[in-house]
Amino acid sequence: MDIKKLILKKLNKNKKIKVAEIVKATGFSRAYINRFFQELKDEGKVVLIGKSNKAQYVLAEKNIVMRTKEGLLVAHRVLENKNLAEDIVLDEIKRNTGIFLNLPKNVSAIIDYAFTEMLNNAIEHSQSKKIEISMKRDSNAIRFDVVDWGIGIFKHIMKKGGLGSELEAIHNLSKGKETTAPKKHSGEGIFFTSKVADILTIKSSEKKLIFHNVLDDIFIKDIKKTKGTKVTFIINPDSKRKLYEVFRKYSGKSYEFSKTKVNVKLYNEQDAQYIERSTARYRIDTGYLSRSQARRIVSGLDKFKTVILDFKDVETVGQAFIDEVFRVWQNNHPNIEIIPENANQNIVFMIKRINRLEYKKKNTA
Repeated sequence: MDIKKLILKKLNKNKKIKVAEIVKATGFSRAYINRFFQELKDEGKVVLIGKSNKAQYVLAEKNIVMRTKEGLLVAHRVLENKNLAEDIVLDEIKRNTGIFLNLPKNVSAIIDYAFTEMLNNAIEHSQSKKIEISMKRDSNAIRFDVVDWGIGIFKHIMKKGGLGSELEAIHNLSKGKETTAPKKHSGEGIFFTSKVADILTIKSSEKKLIFHNVLDDIFIKDIKKTKGTKVTFIINPDSKRKLYEVFRKYSGKSYEFSKTKVNVKLYNEQDAQYIERSTARYRIDTGYLSRSQARRIVSGLDKFKTVILDFKDVETVGQAFIDEVFRVWQNNHPNIEIIPENANQNIVFMIKRINRLEYKKKNTA
């Protein structure tokens, strides 16, 4: 029996075929039949598309390959975290699915960056033996998940940084340049990934951190205790966001990561508890009054040249809070620019008052 001739005949009729079909038709073992498929593949006559139970062979013709890939818009792998390379995993997804077919270059570049950064984080930091990845595309979104069963990102940052709680770890993580392996990483990956996504969520331990760029907001929620870390990235295939523009916004022409944006509202513990009890958008009513709150906000910001303090949804600030940030910390870091954003009239008044007092002090000294 000419096995290769039988395979090609069925492919010309059905356009695609699985190894199991030839095994059933001939009665030979799967290993034996695989040899003939491999020979046809080496001869450039067939192409293997898909993995595991979805793997199928098609004729090595461009239009047939493209049509087959168009129907494969889901990828799922459970990977051994040993000698694992994120770029190879991504290349395999591109080769065996249609997720990236006809995708705008700007969106493709964003997914390339975000997926490799998030998978690399799991590979090098999670201490997990296995990592699960999935990616899916539909008309409204491209989504990928990276899941590990390791130490957990918030707990890892807390322990490495000697922080008092996982909430403090989340605060530091949202600023950027937070890494537990400074010799290998700059800590920029999660920061920039959070800026290029429509939605990025990080679930670990009992917290869920949500960067919601569609709403231009950040949320923290309580969740049921979970082992390891789950990162979910979502972007619309029609997104106009460009990777290089996000890099430039926070690094300038030199492409040195020198600017960060801090959402002030995340640092009020009472309000953090409030948001965790609600999935709705909220208002902060208690305000920011203490120096300790201010010190938590400015912790680690000496790594940057420009700091944007976003006062969105913050109604009240105290003199001690403003004094600690805009006088004490600023005097200790005169080369760092602090830019308040979304500050209401009350907050602007307090900032100007501190600046006037400092100016008067300097000129009467």
